[in-house]
Amino acid sequence: MTPGSLRLLACAALLMAGSIFQAASAEDGYDLWLRYAKPVHKPAGAAGHVMLACEEASPTLQAALDEVSTASASVLGKTMRPTERIRGGTLILASETCRDRLPEDKAPDMAALGPEAYALKSMKVNGRKVTLVAGGSDIGTLYGTFDYLRRLASGEDVSSLDTGSTPATKLRLLNHWDGLDRHVERGYAGQSIWDWHRLPDYVDPRYTDYARANASIGINGVSLTNVNANALVLTEPYLEKVAALADVFRPYGIRVYLTARFSAPIEIGGLETADPLDADVQAWWKGKADEIYAKVPDFGGFLVKANSEGQPGPQDYGRSHAEGADMLAAAVDPHGGIVMWRAFVYSAEEPEDRVKQAYTEFKPLDGTFADNVLVQVKNGPLDFQPREPFHPMFGAMPETPLMMEFQITKEYLGFSTHLAYLGTLWEEVLETETFTAEGGAPVASVIDGSLDGHALSGMAGVANIGTDRNWSGSHFDQANWYAFGRFAWDPHASAEDIARDWATLTFGDDPDLVSEIVSLMMISREAVVDYMTPLGLTHLMGTGHHYGPAPWVDDLGRADWTPYYYHRATQDAIGFDRTATGSDAIAQYAEPWQETWGTLETTPPELLLWFHRVGWDHEMPDGETLWDSLVHHYDRGCARVVQMQRHWAALEGRVDAERFQQVSDFLAIQRQEAQWWRDASIAYWQSINGLPLPEGAAAPEHDLAYYKALSFPHAPGQGH
Repeated sequence: MTPGSLRLLACAALLMAGSIFQAASAEDGYDLWLRYAKPVHKPAGAAGHVMLACEEASPTLQAALDEVSTASASVLGKTMRPTERIRGGTLILASETCRDRLPEDKAPDMAALGPEAYALKSMKVNGRKVTLVAGGSDIGTLYGTFDYLRRLASGEDVSSLDTGSTPATKLRLLNHWDGLDRHVERGYAGQSIWDWHRLPDYVDPRYTDYARANASIGINGVSLTNVNANALVLTEPYLEKVAALADVFRPYGIRVYLTARFSAPIEIGGLETADPLDADVQAWWKGKADEIYAKVPDFGGFLVKANSEGQPGPQDYGRSHAEGADMLAAAVDPHGGIVMWRAFVYSAEEPEDRVKQAYTEFKPLDGTFADNVLVQVKNGPLDFQPREPFHPMFGAMPETPLMMEFQITKEYLGFSTHLAYLGTLWEEVLETETFTAEGGAPVASVIDGSLDGHALSGMAGVANIGTDRNWSGSHFDQANWYAFGRFAWDPHASAEDIARDWATLTFGDDPDLVSEIVSLMMISREAVVDYMTPLGLTHLMGTGHHYGPAPWVDDLGRADWTPYYYHRATQDAIGFDRTATGSDAIAQYAEPWQETWGTLETTPPELLLWFHRVGWDHEMPDGETLWDSLVHHYDRGCARVVQMQRHWAALEGRVDAERFQQVSDFLAIQRQEAQWWRDASIAYWQSINGLPLPEGAAAPEHDLAYYKALSFPHAPGQGH
């Protein structure tokens, strides 16, 4: 890099930083956790200069330099000046392929770090104190740069750094449930950000900001399209559009993936079959893979939903999931691609117990999938509910890499207007022990591959991103995007630590302010569980849109589509018996869980009605009856939302007015809808059991007929 180009870089960075932060002064949420607000206390040891350890900047290292310039202009009040020689107080960016300017005795063994790993080290070079960001590759250096800038923006002392990080999982993906018509299934933040009509000729600058945000939390893959797939995306005009996006994402270490419609050989290939064992079908997919890789050399591979909810798949031809997955895997394997095959399946025939089906279908296939296939499994055996036990497949398929699927968008947790920090949900799942013949291990050890020695590992999150200015529909839903990236990087992470980092970067480093916000976040998801699905109840949401309570629905033509199927309330009892005397879904778990959850007395209250059918007068551990406890949980959930409102109201003047007002308005909606959930649910349960409310509990505001008559035909996020 010449002195002239360095000067141009500095001028461009200053212009960019000025324009970004002029727009950011409105605090509309666009800048996410990359606001780079000036901390209360200037971080000790902050560098004054930045240099590359090589002459020419790759696109990835250029992205790192741009980020340093943008951040330092705001955090430090002045841009770190580019330099070509080592000075005191220089931030040096180096990687395995960018190290020429470092003395050999000062250059760490960056190859040993691993391609995505990085180290941050304060050291002396030629007698001058510097800070080194060293990556196993340029991408590792970019990740390390984001870590260093996070520390600056948080007001940390960076004068004596000796740290680093390596991702625990190989694949860290966002799954966009976006249609080519820009509809986002289960999306609550506007249209799809992918403007397919204008691509590839117009590439929205927002795509670069999207890539920056993802790279800053270690996300390295994006599945662009809905798992309810459209074969059109695999046609040549759309592949040109996909290639344009891939070009934007590449410097940030992000690969693109596509959802493959299993019947594509028929729909766009002119074949008469999609049988995975048919030679012509296999050749068609191989040719399609070659075509994709010719346009996108670093294409990641396919994500597949098959034989579920009406989607085509190998079972249409009498073939197994493994035979379908392996056929696609063979097509992408010569290019280094992978296949993520979703385990969310349920048959066209009504099952004995829907939560058993994925395990029943996939467990016998353990060890039969190709080496470049991961089976992508939802965190629980049903469908992203406010609370479920962990999926029994985790720990039950040691010969197959299993990829965790979390839902970042809040399909079942109040959409974008209910404050629900999902980090606590994900931590609950990841730290729960699964059991093998060798003993107990956290589910996180299945996900990172360490339990069974899998080199291929990953985590996927159903994205909550749309065209809303604040990206995710609400400011606090940004925290779930952020937390997903952090958990994907380290499944053993702490939800509270992640919340604290996000709050600091998003609202400032005032420790009292951060503590207030974190305390609010940490109770939020449990509040939602209490006012929606307490004591192990599940899937009580309205039909289709999943908005609001509808536990009374029992007439959809198929029982397991109805809320009634999951609670089966009668005058005497409520709950789904999944023990040996019922559906025996408990048998899919290892023996320690069979014993704990299969016994009424040892099942924790939060999962009671998931595993057991019990009488309304059943005595709970605290001595209350089940009915009284249920009502008190509804009341506690509503009370916690009121508590969250009060906490937030006390922050007025300490949070910018625009964001403060939106959060206040959304909390008011949440309070109203929590009360709706509470009142409608209690009115229904009372219509079944005929029991009086416990002393002091308020009667529902309206009668049951009122709640049943409510209709929401245009609630957002429905499939179509």
